[in-house]
This record gives sequence, C-alpha cells and structure tokens, in this order.
Amino acid sequence: MKLFFITNNPSLASFVVAQGVDRIFIDLEINGKVARQGHLSTVISRHSIVDIKRIRSEVPKIEILVRVNPMHAGLRCEVDDVIEAGANIVMLPMFHSPEDASAFIEMVAGRAKVSLLVETIAAMDTLAKTVQLKGLDEVHIGLNDLHIELKNTFMFEPLADGLVDTMARILQKANIPFGIGGLARVGEGLLPAELLISEHVRLGSSAAILSRTFHRQISTVDGISTEMDLGDEIAKIRLAVCRAQEMTEACLAENQQDVQRRVASLVASKISSLV
Repeated sequence: MKLFFITNNPSLASFVVAQGVDRIFIDLEINGKVARQGHLSTVISRHSIVDIKRIRSEVPKIEILVRVNPMHAGLRCEVDDVIEAGANIVMLPMFHSPEDASAFIEMVAGRAKVSLLVETIAAMDTLAKTVQLKGLDEVHIGLNDLHIELKNTFMFEPLADGLVDTMARILQKANIPFGIGGLARVGEGLLPAELLISEHVRLGSSAAILSRTFHRQISTVDGISTEMDLGDEIAKIRLAVCRAQEMTEACLAENQQDVQRRVASLVASKISSLV
C-alpha cells in the first residue's frame, strides 16, 4: 500500500521519506474549500507552487503528488506550472463528469501521471464512463467531501453503505489503481485503523493518505523533533496490511460487518446528541 504524507516543509518531507513514506502530497486546492469544509475540523492547506520546487530539491527521487484546484478558467496554466515545478502526479479534485476528466487529461498531456479524486456524487455516478478514458493513471476516493454532499452524518458512511464497494468494483474491472481516504495511526481513530486497512484489502485499494495523527512533529532549525517513532508507526501499518492480506474472505467479510455496525452506532450517537 502506498502511503501519502501531506506537507510543504522540505525538512519534514525528507524526514518522513526516510521513515518509509511513499509519496509527498502537496495540496494547492483552495477554491471553494473553505465554503465546503470551513465548519468542520478538517485541515485546509495553504501550499504554493514554490513548495513543489523546494520539496523536489530536498527529496529528488520521491514521487510528488500535487492536488490542483477544481476545474476553472486558469487550470491549464496551473497544471503547466506544477508540472514544470516537478510534480510527478497531478490530482484533480471536485470534478463532476467524464468531460471534466477528459479535459484535465488533455491539459496534463502525458507529462505527468493523472490522478482523479472522486468526491462528488456526479463523479461517483459517472465513474464507469470516466474509467474508460485513455490517459487516466489512478483514482482516489475522497470520503470527506463525498459524505458532505451526500448529507451523511459521519465520514465513513459511504464505506459502510456500499457506495465505495460499487466504485471499487468499477475500478478493479477497469484495472485502474485506486486508494481510499486516509488512515489514522494503528490503535487510533473513531474506526480503528486496523479495520479500515482490512477494508482497503477487501476492496482492492492500494493507497491511503496518512492523517493528521501522523503530523505530531515539530519543525526546528536543527531538524525534526517528534513525539512518536514515525518509522515504527508506518511499520505497524505495513504489518496490519500484511495481516489483512492473509485473512480469509470470511474474515474480511466479518470485519466489513464490524465496520458497518460501528458506523451505524457512531451515526446514531451523533444524531441522538443533537436531539
């Protein structure tokens, strides 16, 4: 499983790569994000194109994934700039149609890998057509904005109610590599990371973003001071993946049912607290 770490700090990027992170994720998306997520406890990055060059200089061999802004008049120039700055993969968020995806693929024009972030109802509903496009390299299923648009109570409801299963089947049939959302540290999270990893394996997911629980580092002039052994935490994830891959289909199905029960309980608790 490829693990992505979001940062625009070159020293931190170098540190996490040494600890086993597979990709550095630079997040340029800002258009409309505050309006969508400003009421939630989500992280809204303030990265810039200059950060790509700084990261590339520090970790020249690592893959850098850059999430650009959603479709807008200046996107072609933005794509040109991030590729010139050193992006290996360019990700389009908040798209709504195969036509959006096709236009984005044309903008990238084979100069970098194309990643689509499926996080709208329209993108989910038309995914079977989108995966037929030539030039699409990978997909990431974004649970945060998707659950907001679905008016779900809890971020993992699309995982529990079968929507992610449907998308995973489409992607597997098309042989498109894909990832799902983010992962907390093993032993942490409203849904234990071990259960989510089991779902990744069951669904065929091969990537995840490391959540804010992995950002317990403080940049200092002399280097990185950390509150945890990041390498050990990443090793725990790798071990959990290996264990899930060794599970029987019956065991994976039991874990799926556990996820569904836990999500239902969390949703019920949140609703009752609002009454």
